Amino acid sequence: MRRLISSAAVAAITSLTLTGAALAAESVNDYPSKPIRLIVPNAPGSSVDTLSRIVANKMSDVVGKQLVIDNRAGAGGVIGMEIAKAANPDGYTLIAATTAASTIAVQLMKKPTYDPVKDYEFVTQFAVTPNVLVVHPKLAIKSVKELIDYCKSKQGQVNMASAGPGSQSHLSGAYFLQAAKFESLHVPYKGGGASVAATIAGESQWTITPAPAVMSHVNSGRLRAIGHSLPKPSDLLTGIPPIADTIPGFDYSGWQGFFAPKGTPKPIIEKLRQFTIKTVNLPEVKKALAVQATEVVTGTPEEFRKLVQESVVKNGKLVRTVGLKVE
Repeated sequence: MRRLISSAAVAAITSLTLTGAALAAESVNDYPSKPIRLIVPNAPGSSVDTLSRIVANKMSDVVGKQLVIDNRAGAGGVIGMEIAKAANPDGYTLIAATTAASTIAVQLMKKPTYDPVKDYEFVTQFAVTPNVLVVHPKLAIKSVKELIDYCKSKQGQVNMASAGPGSQSHLSGAYFLQAAKFESLHVPYKGGGASVAATIAGESQWTITPAPAVMSHVNSGRLRAIGHSLPKPSDLLTGIPPIADTIPGFDYSGWQGFFAPKGTPKPIIEKLRQFTIKTVNLPEVKKALAVQATEVVTGTPEEFRKLVQESVVKNGKLVRTVGLKVE
């Protein structure tokens, strides 16, 4: 009797498994059947928000369903990362993964609430974003050396804006201060949009921040760009010299891509990867990203995971080197 029951149970389980697999296959084939939420762990107007909207607007057409931007700013990206970690892994939540939120902010926490390498599924990287050093245009500063000399003459009375503690602009600014051996008063704002607006208004005199947050203002004359963080001149930043021309070896840029909640099915991850690659290689998207001095770079989930792992190590060393406070 026990053998008969056991056989029946096995048959039932097998039937359920096959049915579940068929349903899973069907759901993947039909995916997506509703809008996809894209969590942006930064405020509207930030570089991450700018790039996310450029990609999401066109990706909605590629996917056939709308990508809905959900800005969850705060704590250098931690809030958005936590929300994404807890989201349902059904393929209907993506997160705009960045250098700052994924590999910097987490290292400024005594008790990290997420692991950027282990707690998410990797879809693909889609961009490399240099940081651009900008000043208020009314200042008589037209080069990196002039900014350094000006700040030294003011003995720490010049304000450096950042998007907040642990942001990419915060760490790149701290790195720049250390490398150039001068002081400036760090003024953290609630997001990249606010920090850039403060520099435009003259409330802060300079900031070094991801290019997408400032290039439109540079092109309109509201800010003056005097350097960028790539080690060599770039065709995307014509007329703006590398900071490395003044400070040899200076090299600190960021990246952006998509994560999904841990457990999102691999076939759906692959679909999302293909959607993303097709989108960012559209001529109009490439052009829009180029206007933001952003280069398209894509790859496999494994390549993206390796990039994040390397970024964690690099930024961990930088956090310790510049002495940023862990809270």
